[in-house]
Amino acid sequence: MPCTSMRTSPRLKKPSASDVKRRCTSLHSWEIPKQAGALAPAHVWTNRDMDPTPPEHQTWSSWTIIAYWATDVLNLTTWQTASAILSVGLSWREAIPIMFLGNFVVAIPIVLNGAIGSRLHVPFSVIATSSFGYYLRYFAIVSRAILAMFWLGIQSANGAQCITIMLRAWAPSYNDIPNQLPASAGLTTQGFISYFLFWIIQLPLLLIHPTKLKPLFWVKLVAAPVSALALLGWSVHKAGGGGEIFSQKATVSGSQYAYLWLSSMSSVTGTWATLSVNMPDFTRYARSPNGQFIQLPAMPVLFTICGIIGIVTTSAAHVFTGEYLWNPLDIISLWLEYGSGGRAAAFFAALAWYLAQVGTNITANSVSAANDLTVLFPRWVNIRRGCFIAAVIAGWVLVPWKILSSAETLLAFLGGYAVFLGPLAGIMTADFWLVKKQKVDIPALYNPDGRYRYVAGCNWRAVVAFIVPVAPLLPGLGLSISGPDAVHINDGLANLYTFNWMFGFVTAIFLYVVLSYAFSAKETLVAETVWDLDQVAVEAYPRTSSVEEGSDGKFRLSDGVGNMNAKEG
Repeated sequence: MPCTSMRTSPRLKKPSASDVKRRCTSLHSWEIPKQAGALAPAHVWTNRDMDPTPPEHQTWSSWTIIAYWATDVLNLTTWQTASAILSVGLSWREAIPIMFLGNFVVAIPIVLNGAIGSRLHVPFSVIATSSFGYYLRYFAIVSRAILAMFWLGIQSANGAQCITIMLRAWAPSYNDIPNQLPASAGLTTQGFISYFLFWIIQLPLLLIHPTKLKPLFWVKLVAAPVSALALLGWSVHKAGGGGEIFSQKATVSGSQYAYLWLSSMSSVTGTWATLSVNMPDFTRYARSPNGQFIQLPAMPVLFTICGIIGIVTTSAAHVFTGEYLWNPLDIISLWLEYGSGGRAAAFFAALAWYLAQVGTNITANSVSAANDLTVLFPRWVNIRRGCFIAAVIAGWVLVPWKILSSAETLLAFLGGYAVFLGPLAGIMTADFWLVKKQKVDIPALYNPDGRYRYVAGCNWRAVVAFIVPVAPLLPGLGLSISGPDAVHINDGLANLYTFNWMFGFVTAIFLYVVLSYAFSAKETLVAETVWDLDQVAVEAYPRTSSVEEGSDGKFRLSDGVGNMNAKEG
């Protein structure tokens, strides 16, 4: 068991007038207190949210993990996943196995990398030191943080329609608000009000610490499925059946069918490619090392169920609307025309989808960005502040409604970002399971001069394992962003891009393992996991070392790379 210091959470207190004045006049007053007894050297600043999760906060059980995924997958994007599959010429017969297999494939690295968090209780941004090196890890951290903030804003802009429906249900005249904004604004006056209300109501929920998220999981776990099933039941009842979508067949065949199948599965996989990298941000709170393995069956099953509900509901709604309404909020909007009872139903259904969207923003975007910012700016940012900063940047600096209304190129790039995340996930998986064999020197993860320094803080093996699979995928990414008129590539590269995440993940694992064994960084390998500074690090390949007596009377074993590991004299 890890030897982790016991800590209690400080109670929030009302700031005094002097505290407010000090915060307004002194930058240093915003510093996060350096964690006493931290694992980092004295000259490295850390805070409690960077340190390994203390035992009293390791409270997530297997049921919590299931609730996490139930809240994460049930959102507007998942509901509409099948629409993208059917739009390319495939049918529901392909859509269902594609959704299941796509999620099962990405669940494998989610579980493997999630195990790092459940066993070591450190976030992604800290464990990345082991595989990338102390300084190269910042590339992975910044990449993940930027992506998280983009999607935090985009998901918020998408969810603003929930507020519009609720306000229309409460006051139908809300729909008649005249637009005072120019077309260049990217949204109407009504849309801006709805977006602002979505953001400001969401903000305090984003500030909930991950250790206290379980009640929110359970609320969404009840509200969102009830709304989804009610929408399904109403649509099927009104249509008198499931509609004609189940009689449709794929309109493509041969090699085109195969590549569309793979491309669609890759798109589904890419939806969760981010969590395949930073799942330790959540599993660090796990109660047991193996409880998080429940994700492997739970995630694809829950996602597929949500996708099937979306297919059936959309097919049934087509019978009485004449349109395929893949956005559930468009169907809920129809209830506003059914008098006061219909408006009440629309209000509560939209509220449930609001909670679903906020829950996904918290679990997939906000907490991830906050953990990254905590490591990037440990002196100033903890998880709570990180969530606030991410909310402001994502919600206003990035102008997400403009992205949705006009930035098709940026959306294509964000969708293709799995090109970079696949290799990152593969490198982390290979390092922990196949190279380090689950044995990590945790204090060294916080030490820029420790055993994970590699060459000037960069592990060149990770660089090669990242660049080699990414390079051949860049032409396909360019094609998806700019289109065939601007980018011309051969069929081989285009077809390779159809399964970009899987190619990057598998290739990176192979290259990283081969390079790590052919050119072994033996100083990074330990015989057993080192939990704290008082534990002697026994190297898997011992080198010449010296023993020195410290000022505290303990003898310290130098490992040759700047780490001094204490043992009793």
